[in-house]
Amino acid sequence: MSTIETTPSTWAGTAERALPADRYAGALVGRAWVPEVEGPSPVLVTEEGVFDISASYSTVAALAESADPAAAAREAAAAASATRLGSFDELYANTPAETRDPKRPWLLAPVDLQTLKAAGVTFAVSMIERVIEERVRGDIDAAARMRESILAEIGTDLSEVKPGSDAAVALKRYLVEQGLWSQYLEVGIGPDAEIFTKGPTLSAMGPAVQVGVLSTSSWNNPEPEVALLVDSTGRIVGATLGNDVNLRDVEGRSALLLPKAKDNNASCALGPLIRLFDDGFDLDTVRRMRVTLELDAGEGGDGFHLDGSSEMAQISRDPIDLVGQLVGPQHQYPDGAVLMLGTMFAPIVDRDEPDRGFTHKTGDIVRISASELGSLVNQVEQSERCEPWRFGIRSLMANLARRRLL
Repeated sequence: MSTIETTPSTWAGTAERALPADRYAGALVGRAWVPEVEGPSPVLVTEEGVFDISASYSTVAALAESADPAAAAREAAAAASATRLGSFDELYANTPAETRDPKRPWLLAPVDLQTLKAAGVTFAVSMIERVIEERVRGDIDAAARMRESILAEIGTDLSEVKPGSDAAVALKRYLVEQGLWSQYLEVGIGPDAEIFTKGPTLSAMGPAVQVGVLSTSSWNNPEPEVALLVDSTGRIVGATLGNDVNLRDVEGRSALLLPKAKDNNASCALGPLIRLFDDGFDLDTVRRMRVTLELDAGEGGDGFHLDGSSEMAQISRDPIDLVGQLVGPQHQYPDGAVLMLGTMFAPIVDRDEPDRGFTHKTGDIVRISASELGSLVNQVEQSERCEPWRFGIRSLMANLARRRLL
């Protein structure tokens, strides 16, 4: 395709910033909507352009099953059957809905048939915040008082307690005696991790589009996380960034409301691209990552700004342990899975009134970044007002069949 003039969205930022610090050095795989075929295609993003590799791999899930996904993607992009869709700058600029030319390709979430999963309470800070949510039953006014009380009893340095260890058992015994035990502490330091389904297959949002929170929620927040791409055997083949949007008031009322707190229209964002494992990027790199969050009120908002970060080195459960609890004899995922690893970011900075903490407002711009993975940027809107999700598995299969890719 020829180079064209595009009108970038001001809030979505630039393609340059969306890329990793080493730009195109890694094997960067994503998905793009291709108007000519009225459907999505897996793509490899390189300095020479964004290449449609659907002739070799009709889905990202299929690519992930190959013996060496990074090498397979590069080989597919070099094949004669690969089509150049444009530059990454062009596709990124055409992704925000308000400036999109529907006749040109745009970026989607970088996964397709994988199940969308997430791990919770994997960092000490988020564990304490979950205890607070449960204790105050979603009452934001009581949260500040309860936070001070709980921290005075159990402290914040729980990151050195290995879940399921003798020390964790002793800590549990103490907390029970003190009347401070919680289901969130159980999954934080007990033997079993909290792993839940974040959303249906194909429901994830990609970069530079809206993410949603329910209009009825008055206490909610972003959750910046690293997400692992896992194949059907449990092999980890790559990583991306994720926003596990959370409704704190809903989950705080009852843990049984977790599906309502986590799975709503546009409530899961992934991207901008998957970086596949190769000689320059592996799981040890993920273990050393620093994930940052920048949040700014949208145009015409209250001027609020928030910064936060998660050091993956402080995670309580190793990624291998989490994936082992996800995939194995106890559960299979024939099309693979994406697993968000949890966050230590707990936004307790007051936004409107003292002791009221943080909550989203419509128009907020959320940027989640890691130097190795780039930046995932989304704008907050009410879930009910975000674009409805209509392209599901049946639509994908019908589209691939028409394209003779099945």
